[in-house]
Parts: sequence; structure tokens; C-alpha cells
Amino acid sequence: MNKIKIAIDGPASSGKSTVAKLIAKELGYTYLDTGAMYRCATLMVLENGWQENDLDRILKGLDQYPIRFERGQDENQRVFLNNVDVTKRIRENDVTNNVSWVSAFPEVRAKLVEQQQQIAAQGGIIMDGRDIGTVVLPDAELKIFLIASVEERAERRYKENLAKGIPTDLETLKEEIAARDYKDSTREASPLKKADDAIEFDTTGVSISEVVQFILEKAKQILDSESSI
Repeated sequence: MNKIKIAIDGPASSGKSTVAKLIAKELGYTYLDTGAMYRCATLMVLENGWQENDLDRILKGLDQYPIRFERGQDENQRVFLNNVDVTKRIRENDVTNNVSWVSAFPEVRAKLVEQQQQIAAQGGIIMDGRDIGTVVLPDAELKIFLIASVEERAERRYKENLAKGIPTDLETLKEEIAARDYKDSTREASPLKKADDAIEFDTTGVSISEVVQFILEKAKQILDSESSI
């Protein structure tokens, strides 16, 4: 059976990662969390005390600190930076609040995009991020662009953080998400942008299962059409 490449893009907390993981499990595809890779790069920067004028050090660090993914005993994906499990650490507030400026460097993005494209070359892959359909996988057979209101996205992140024991203020989250939307959509390198051939889906008030079902139907339509050729 043919396997396709699926790109899911959208702003922070639009449900990309949750949806992508469920679809990957349903289709038996590999899920590559590109956002986690940029968060790993950001954690590396923070732990070394590097600043925005330390680009050379950041690039060398990306060569020295390998990023890899493994499936844990609980079937959930684990993220490792330099062989250290950072799955929870990269979701903490200091990483979240600094990932935009670290990922804005074209040179940083180029290094990580190259790694992502190598992994995706064989197909049977689903990736989520902000520039998957436009930059990382422009040849993806299915491209989805998820959106949702700032208020709903803040509520989602608020509940996620509380469940993980991360102290969070809802109003502050709204401000941070709006600010990140602006940074991500206006940066020069690979800005947040819907690909011309992407399907836009507003997830405000829509359940995760409904979003998953919608995307699965689109994927199966493509797979059925390809198998009939």
C-alpha cells in the first residue's frame, strides 16, 4: 500500500501535535514532532546561557547535541537532547517563551529542516509545525492548516500546563500566544503561512476526534485515488 506524506501546520496550541500523533497511530505512520526539535535547540541555548548574538555557538551546538525520538514503554514519544530525556523539560515556560527567537534564525532552521527532510524521504510520515507545507515538505500529498481563536488556544495550553504541574496564568497565556502568533507570522525565515494547496480547518469548538476524523478522511481519499491508478 502506498504511503503519503502529511503536513499539518498552524499557530501555537491549535491542536497540531495531538492530532498528528493520533493520525500517525491510526495509519501506522511515523510522527515527527518538528516543534520539539526547535524546543530542544532552545533548551540547549538556555542551558548554555547563549544570546541572540551567539549564532555561531548555537550552530556548533546543534552539531554537538544530537536530537532524537524514541517510543517509550507507554507507547508515547520521548524526546532526547544529547542522550538526555527532555520530553517534559522542553514544554516548560522558559523554553516556550524563547523558542520563537531561536527558531527565527534561517541557519538554525536550515539545519533542522535538512534533518526533517531526510527522515521524511521514504514517506509514511506525518509532521506538524509552522512551515511544514511551505518549506519542509512542499511535496506533501496532504497539507492541513489548523487555526483556532486565541482564547480557545490559551484555554487548551492552560489545561495542559496544569495537568503537567506547570504554574500558569490564563491571561498571561493569552498575551503570550498572541505575541507568538505575531512573531511567527512576521519573521523573515520560514514564517507561519498557509500553503496555497493546504486545507484550512478552524478547530474552535471542534473536538479532537472530529479533527482527526476529518483529516483521516482526506488522507484515505488520496490513498484510494493513488491505489486505483
